[in-house]
Amino acid sequence: MNLRKTLALQLFIAVVATALFTSCNKSRDYKNSSRATGWKMNAKEGGLQYNPKAKEQETGPGLVFIEGGTYTMGRVQDDPMHDWNNSPNQQHVQSFYMDETEVTNLMYLEYLDWIKAVFPPTDENYRRIYDGAVPDTLVWRNRLGYNEVMTNNYLRHPAYAEYPVVGVSWIQAVEFSNWRTDRVNELILEQEGFTTRNARYDVEAGQTFSTDTYLNAPSMTYGGNDSITRGGKRSEALLKRNEDSTGLYVQRKDGLLLPDYRLPTEAEWEYAALGLVGLRNYNVYRGRKKYPWDGQYTRSGKRRSRGDQLANFKQGDGDYGGIAGWSDDGADITAEVKSFEPNDFGLYDMAGNVAEWVADVYRPIVDDEFNDFNYYRGNVYTKNAIGEDGKVKIVTADSIVYDTLANGKIIARNLPGEILQVPVDEEETYLRTQFSESDNRDFRDGDPRSTRYYQSFADEYNQGETSDSKRMYNSPKHSVYADSTGRLERQYDKASNRTTLIDNEVRVYKGGSWRDRDYWLDPAQRRYFPQDMATDYIGFRCAMSRVGSKSKKGKRPRH
Repeated sequence: MNLRKTLALQLFIAVVATALFTSCNKSRDYKNSSRATGWKMNAKEGGLQYNPKAKEQETGPGLVFIEGGTYTMGRVQDDPMHDWNNSPNQQHVQSFYMDETEVTNLMYLEYLDWIKAVFPPTDENYRRIYDGAVPDTLVWRNRLGYNEVMTNNYLRHPAYAEYPVVGVSWIQAVEFSNWRTDRVNELILEQEGFTTRNARYDVEAGQTFSTDTYLNAPSMTYGGNDSITRGGKRSEALLKRNEDSTGLYVQRKDGLLLPDYRLPTEAEWEYAALGLVGLRNYNVYRGRKKYPWDGQYTRSGKRRSRGDQLANFKQGDGDYGGIAGWSDDGADITAEVKSFEPNDFGLYDMAGNVAEWVADVYRPIVDDEFNDFNYYRGNVYTKNAIGEDGKVKIVTADSIVYDTLANGKIIARNLPGEILQVPVDEEETYLRTQFSESDNRDFRDGDPRSTRYYQSFADEYNQGETSDSKRMYNSPKHSVYADSTGRLERQYDKASNRTTLIDNEVRVYKGGSWRDRDYWLDPAQRRYFPQDMATDYIGFRCAMSRVGSKSKKGKRPRH
């Protein structure tokens, strides 16, 4: 009997303990109340308003998800070119999104069509906007080759619609990415009922939609107009507010608008090209993977496709596609996107077809000692310009600023409807340890300021310094400007002591192209080109940062 009571008592204690443990560890449901105060959320009478339906970031048009992680950035194999500019180092990148293909001619033509419709080239105020966005189709010309068919047709003929766009400079690629951000978010607002249907077709040139303007000064979106005229009748309000108690426009906290489309960083591009997600091999983890696909060769070893080339590249002198009737890669110049199998991330043509612009300013070294997380060289921090009335300054048709590039091409720095940007100043840098100035492109690139014992306020270090002596790379400094008549004046740097072409205006491009041998198909390879110039073998694709969890699966599973 005592034994039976003892067992019953032990069982009772175990049940109570389990119940107490479960109740202590069970999380409360704070979906409708504050974890900080217990106050009710989204109440009509007041309190914090937020979007409880926002689970995770939606995947933008054209993008695929790239789960972040660690990898060996740089080239582990032999370096017969002796560039010594891609030494292996361990890096970690956050999760992000990337275009599954390169930006195609059709995608870019949509951009040009929008610019032509909104900023008519026949209008003198906007003529240079369109001219600055058009790719350089003359890149196909060769003094000892007949390529006029590409010069005249490659960009606009429907036969090349799904081919990667080329002749686009790094600056033009950035402007396309900015335009794409605004058009995607404008459509999201329209579909969710926060803007009038088809408002994007009815506004004036100086009243175009800008995501930053909408988030920072929503009442100034679409030029500050509250309604438009259609068919002689005044239409409903362009912008609509939330129906909750705040009555505000959509904000970041609503989780509705997507982050910016942009160029991928070099670290992101290389990580995405390697496609390590499907492999668990130690040598691969240590950087031994040579191509976006698995294996050490450019031909397929699979039974059904054995011998087929896995990318579009130059296979030998005078051999851009193989023998007629039995072509090695099916293309002599670029190939239609998705002509080859994707890598494990679902990305097409991360080797071959066209090389691709990335965001980084080129330097021969990757300074992993200073940073090994989301590495990127090229930060130029800016802020919204504020007028005397305390409001942000919106670019108008009369205040467009044009930049004259080194090659003489003129581009618009901002489009009407966007917020004017200015460099950050002491208000943002005072007593900060992360950054001390706006332009950080040449930070720790080997110049005297990068050394351990440099003292920026010591007179003995600063005496006699010129703008050239402060630079690590004494590249030529050409200048181009327009005189009062609009004629371009070009002044070439004829100094005899220039030893490099590297400066803050050269950008990295990655991946091999249809013009390159297989040596350049290795994702670790890196080259550079002036950001305001274009070629017939460099294209680009866009990326987008991910907000929230590292994995699309959400929280880590508990075992």
